[in-house]
Amino acid sequence: MTRALVPQLTLTQSAQKQWQSLSTLGDLITPQSKNRQDFLEECRSGKLDGVIAAYRTFYSADITGLLDEELILALPKTWEYLAHCGAGYDQIDVKACSRRDPPLLVSNVPVAVDDATADTGLFLMLGALRNFNAPMGNLRRGEFRGSTAPPLGRDPEAKVLGILGMGGIGRNMARKARAAWGMTVIYHNRRQLDESLAEGAEYVSFDDLLRRSDVLSLNLPLNANTRHLLSTREFALMKPTAVLVNTARGAVVDEAALVHALDKGIIAGAGLDVFEDEPKIHPGLLSNERVMLLPHLGTYTFETLVRMIF
Repeated sequence: MTRALVPQLTLTQSAQKQWQSLSTLGDLITPQSKNRQDFLEECRSGKLDGVIAAYRTFYSADITGLLDEELILALPKTWEYLAHCGAGYDQIDVKACSRRDPPLLVSNVPVAVDDATADTGLFLMLGALRNFNAPMGNLRRGEFRGSTAPPLGRDPEAKVLGILGMGGIGRNMARKARAAWGMTVIYHNRRQLDESLAEGAEYVSFDDLLRRSDVLSLNLPLNANTRHLLSTREFALMKPTAVLVNTARGAVVDEAALVHALDKGIIAGAGLDVFEDEPKIHPGLLSNERVMLLPHLGTYTFETLVRMIF
């Protein structure tokens, strides 16, 4: 019997039965570590020898930290395969996985998160366009609309939605924005999509995407080429009425440059689910009432978690 490393999970009875059905293929082992140092020691002690495959939840990062070269080199040599419960895999040093002897094969679940993440992006887009953040705060403070009227919002109808990274999430968001509000969709990728995938969205250059978008949605992975892809130059190209939506990864945006752009009225607002140094958030974002903020909840639904696991 092969050994597989699995996390502690809270699932429905039906999902638990599906999970336990994997025991017909091999022994299921739950690590006992509560922090990174303990996990490294557990790996080096031989307690996990014989493990061939592991399932890694997003939340396991709270225990192990990033799956970097130090941790990868500490894994038992028997370990061949890692199933990552998430679309983005920037927490995993895939180059170190490839260099390992034997190489560690990594899989992810890019399609499972499309609906939930796109829905989160649309929520943030609507909230930022309509300036809902400030009046919601006033209401909770018992001030109803506040001492002064909130700034007028803008309707999404017939606006231009620009998507940077027209993968599964971007296409999902585009379809819903067109259907709900008749938005015009433009996009930029490294490569132009086949028309059957673009579904009528117009392919434009990166700079044209910045200039033309009323809403700019970031739906691309974080890597060495995309870190701080949006900074001072890019914000200067955008419309002063534009809003930025980020449900991808925080470090795609230079947060200091974003705070400056918002403070100076270079762009009108933002809706953010991810942050450059989360869980820390730039104080300039927290204090700006034209920014909608969520604590990385893009895939945080029961249905999405089940799809990611099974």
